[in-house]
Amino acid sequence: MTLQLFGLLVEAALYTILISAISIVVGITIGMGVASARASSHRVLAWPARAYVSFFRGVPLLVQLLVIYNLLPAIGLNVPSEVAAVAGLSLCTSAYQAENLRGGFLSVPKGLLESADMLGLTPWQQLLRIRAPIAFRLTLPAVVNEAILILKASSLVSVVGVVELTKMAADLANSTYLPIQLYSAAGLLYFLINRVVAGLGAYAERRLSWGRR
Repeated sequence: MTLQLFGLLVEAALYTILISAISIVVGITIGMGVASARASSHRVLAWPARAYVSFFRGVPLLVQLLVIYNLLPAIGLNVPSEVAAVAGLSLCTSAYQAENLRGGFLSVPKGLLESADMLGLTPWQQLLRIRAPIAFRLTLPAVVNEAILILKASSLVSVVGVVELTKMAADLANSTYLPIQLYSAAGLLYFLINRVVAGLGAYAERRLSWGRR
């Protein structure tokens, strides 16, 4: 395999990172809101959130991507395939992140929330200043693990026309007849990317440790 071919794989890997990073950030943001609703004692919030999580965890990501890709033009939204890919990945990962973060919300000491009430903090202020930061800190390993999973699952976005790392490897393998070398190189790139993500997660976990001053 030539350096030119490997360079094309690296470019596709960077594109994969971009799409995945956007999806992870959007997914965590949505998941934070869904998790807060799931942990709420108000049924009008908890039930829709529970249905949201059940749907997006129960339907395969591949099906979600195809539905979104075909649904958007049907309702008059002619957007690039990358937007459909990010939407599908974001919605899917948000459901899993919501369940991760819900455990964190339920672990927030009640004494902190009672103190916040005494200080006059609104529910929204409590969410942003107390509940969300603590929930994220407590569930960081699970959040990072889901981020790694969505990075690997991004290989499915090729079905909606996005040329990411796996698709690039497949296209090059078909034209050069070097499948073993190209797929091995793609696998190596995925491994390196995920090792970096895992390392950053471990570093963040140490920095956010309760015992650190």
